[in-house]
Amino acid sequence: MKLSPYPVIRLRPKGQARTVRHGFPWVYDNELVTDRRTRKLTPGSIAILEDGERQPMALVAVNPESRIMARVLDRDCGAVIGADWLRARIERAQALRARLYDAPYYRLVHAEADGLPGVVIDRFGDTAVIQPNAAWAELLLEELAEALVDVTGVRNVLKNAGGRARALEGLDDASAVLRGDMPGAPVDVPMNGAIYKADLEGGQKTGLFYDQRPNHAFGARLAKGARVLDVFSHVGGFSLAALAEGATSALAVDGSAPALALAEAGACASGVEASFATRRGDAFDVLGELAQEGARFDLVICDPPAFAPSKKALEAGLRAYERVARMAAPLVAEGGFLGLCSCSHAVDLQKFRTASLRGIGRAGREGALIHTGFAGPDHPLHPHLAESGYLKALFFRL
Repeated sequence: MKLSPYPVIRLRPKGQARTVRHGFPWVYDNELVTDRRTRKLTPGSIAILEDGERQPMALVAVNPESRIMARVLDRDCGAVIGADWLRARIERAQALRARLYDAPYYRLVHAEADGLPGVVIDRFGDTAVIQPNAAWAELLLEELAEALVDVTGVRNVLKNAGGRARALEGLDDASAVLRGDMPGAPVDVPMNGAIYKADLEGGQKTGLFYDQRPNHAFGARLAKGARVLDVFSHVGGFSLAALAEGATSALAVDGSAPALALAEAGACASGVEASFATRRGDAFDVLGELAQEGARFDLVICDPPAFAPSKKALEAGLRAYERVARMAAPLVAEGGFLGLCSCSHAVDLQKFRTASLRGIGRAGREGALIHTGFAGPDHPLHPHLAESGYLKALFFRL
């Protein structure tokens, strides 16, 4: 019998063996036998996970410093986690995106749902941005970058080390250029008939939010001949798509001057700058000011940051979503449309819908829910991880 090169960790006798066998990809620290040897494993080490009866279950990545102490990498305990394994996973992810999109602008790897736990990769033409949000990926980052170049042919590979997830894994916040060069200017990203500007060095997350693409498209279908208000606009996600589809005007509201500058550059690149305007300020303040001015729009869309990034923040987050709906609804013209979005994984669809309807009602408006949207197919949902289905978008006719 060939000995495995990997150490062994074991579930407690009453650990979640059935849950893991049925597909759940995480094992928490309180579910494992955590002796001194296990605690001394280097964060990111590969190990064999055994059940309480010492039967091998899966290869896992171990991080004794994380609440998620083990992440399932492969159900085949004989697999070798290395360059060839990484290449096969990226090839599989690439094959799906090639079926879905005509141009190489998308999320290439969506963590657990693409078989690479904690790893996010967004592609921007010949540049790819990796967020290695788990310790195992940090240890294999060179091999990951090499496999990415081999499979996709990208020239530039960047590491983005921002975000809360890396801190939870005990990882640094040092971004880097892994292959090629950092693009010297914002990258043009064609989506939904518009050109967006992605700042891959200083922008939020990897530089652009691909997840909203289908919701931008649906909003744009409502925008023909319409006056559009895009609140929490970032780089103009909803407003630029709306103008590309024939909106008569769009006002983008955001608290970030750099984001609005990118939105303006995108409007120019899209040839719609004459119909596009921006307003910098706190979104709630601007919503109040617009109401006092008597402003009305045919389509109002609010896409705020995560108001409930954790379960502890759930109630406060729901109140914030209700407040958004209550302040945005009066700005919608009779018969117009209101789009409300949430990227909080702690807020499920029912709770978000309830908070939104409560806000609309408290504004003295009523309406029908005409569409519920989610993230695009380049953000596949892991069926056992509610966190991977974080994005919700509700469209109402008021």
